[in-house]
Amino acid sequence: MNKITKIDIITRPSKVEELKEAFNEIGITGMTFSHVLGCGQQKGKTKYYRGNKYSIDLLPKSKIEVVVCEVPVEVVVETAQEVLRTGEIGDGKIFIYPVENVIKVRTGEEGVDAL
Repeated sequence: MNKITKIDIITRPSKVEELKEAFNEIGITGMTFSHVLGCGQQKGKTKYYRGNKYSIDLLPKSKIEVVVCEVPVEVVVETAQEVLRTGEIGDGKIFIYPVENVIKVRTGEEGVDAL
């Protein structure tokens, strides 16, 4: 059985389309996308409204989830880094998880066949 891996990417919403196109080029066609709110070490950011300072604790982010088997994890990570890296705070994070099994509900197929 081939190794199945889940990759979660948290990044700026403005980069989602570019990332989707890059993933399509390397052979990833299935992904899950969610709008999420969060902050990193910077704890959000400070803004001014009518001269008053206020803090935005949770910033809008996008979460992209992909499960891969045939496409190497290293290729996915390198592609994501190339697309997402701006060198500024808020470029995002990539999380990699092993997957024990995948079951396709409609057919009952398991493992790589379910992908």
